[in-house]
Amino acid sequence: MMTDIEIAQSAKPEHIAKVAAKIGILEDELEFYGKYKAKLSDELAARVKDRPNGKLVLTTAINPTPAGEGKTTTTVGLGQALCRLGKNAVIALREPSLGPVMGIKGGAAGGGYAQVLPMEDINLHFTGDMHAITAAHNLLAAMLDNHIHQGNALGIDVRRITYKRVMDMNDRALREIIVGLGGKVNGFPRQDGFMITVASEIMAILCLASDKEDLKERLGKIIVGYNYQGQPVCAADLKAQGAMALLLKDAIKPNLVQTLENTPCIMHGGPFANIAHGCNSVIATKLALKLGDYVITEAGFGADLGAEKFLDIKCRAAGLSPDAVVLVATCRALKYNGGVNKAEVSAPNVEALKKGLPNLEKHIENIAKYGVPCVVAINRFPTDTEEELAAVEDCCRRLGAEFAVSEVFAKGGEGGEALAKKLLETLETKESRFKPIYELDTDCYEKAETIAREIYGADGVDFLPAAKKAIDEFTAMGYGKLPICMAKTQYSLSDDPSRLCRPKDFRITVREARISAGAGFIVLLTGDIMVMPGLPKVPAAEKIDIDENGVITGLF
Repeated sequence: MMTDIEIAQSAKPEHIAKVAAKIGILEDELEFYGKYKAKLSDELAARVKDRPNGKLVLTTAINPTPAGEGKTTTTVGLGQALCRLGKNAVIALREPSLGPVMGIKGGAAGGGYAQVLPMEDINLHFTGDMHAITAAHNLLAAMLDNHIHQGNALGIDVRRITYKRVMDMNDRALREIIVGLGGKVNGFPRQDGFMITVASEIMAILCLASDKEDLKERLGKIIVGYNYQGQPVCAADLKAQGAMALLLKDAIKPNLVQTLENTPCIMHGGPFANIAHGCNSVIATKLALKLGDYVITEAGFGADLGAEKFLDIKCRAAGLSPDAVVLVATCRALKYNGGVNKAEVSAPNVEALKKGLPNLEKHIENIAKYGVPCVVAINRFPTDTEEELAAVEDCCRRLGAEFAVSEVFAKGGEGGEALAKKLLETLETKESRFKPIYELDTDCYEKAETIAREIYGADGVDFLPAAKKAIDEFTAMGYGKLPICMAKTQYSLSDDPSRLCRPKDFRITVREARISAGAGFIVLLTGDIMVMPGLPKVPAAEKIDIDENGVITGLF
């Protein structure tokens, strides 16, 4: 059987102008990055802005195994299947981060016969968006330290600087560092650190901004620290937002690529679904809705993280209303939630699978709370048995949930036709009555309690003193009505990754609160969430190579 990269390398992509023409994009509205990638121009957005929107479908998942459950693969395969059925479908995805690509998770271009091309470019440097965000972020960090070195006219308290540096790679050694060593000429020594680029507030801002002016305004609101009077110091105080916006002038434009079956895919932005909202850009999603009758997008990690943030943060900020949700479930993830070791999830074990079904049940219940119709996609793996698949289908029937088996990894769009038909039937017969799970006029504590009780199934939330102090400060500064972004493990509905399936009798502990004033949300950190991941014992990078002919191997 061919690997993902071998399948991608054997594909025959169309020139991106031909792909664009399928959804009515003119060649003059493309900014080419070679033959198979292009930026979408501002002129295109202006030309189609008054068109009616297509149907918006979110793809999400149950709590996954560490390898993920094929959410992106399902998104890509579903888009391909809709096109096979004669529908005008557009896929809208996030861009991958180099950290997971070189770490454990791999890329984010789908897999098998449901991939986005050019897979190698997408998973590596693509069109340079990640680098532009890294540069803009670190420019602000450099201007902050330079301001202090040059006399500190703003009276910035170096003990209360909250803005770290970033790089797009997993590197645990950079989590906590000291900058400014080596004497007076090198600045003021202080404790600092790095986050991964996709955890940068600038990434979240790029993905929530409505246009270039909104981007610049949001960049200016980034809080970098506090002065000696305890007042926030923002990027605008350092006069940094103009140059930062300049560095992002191309990055803010969505990217157009294609799938293995030449289905159009708009790929743009990639914020973490823990520390940020985990969705592609508002600009890309809104543009896709003007170009396609059906838009299939995704949100990071399980539905308790990415979907919650998509529905409570992105949709609210952008005025979007999803028409349906596709919930991806796999037999192996259900067995993992049923107590099977991750190394043994491919072995048949229907009893463990049944023990894990309450996790699926909870996510189905959660989506119903938002008033959005749901279709369960059973992402089939070659090791799944008929007995295991039947148990999942029985669970869906018992809950009255629509479902279909998806085989897009092995069969591409053909393997997703049953899911596509079920989705179309759902869109035609069930109306979405979308409503966020909480109101913005409630305080931060109540919002957190609502998410913890309604979405996680917790008994409540405990706020450590440092978190409570920060929340009270943010409220006093006028940020109390912002939505909240809960940073939590993706492996559990709780904040403890070892508590799998559908835990009961637990509370969520918020240990830290951070303000993302430019992005427009408050981040509540729970558990041991890291904003700079580390590499595993055997990084994926060890198996990645390129030969003398430029042929890449090991990328997935």
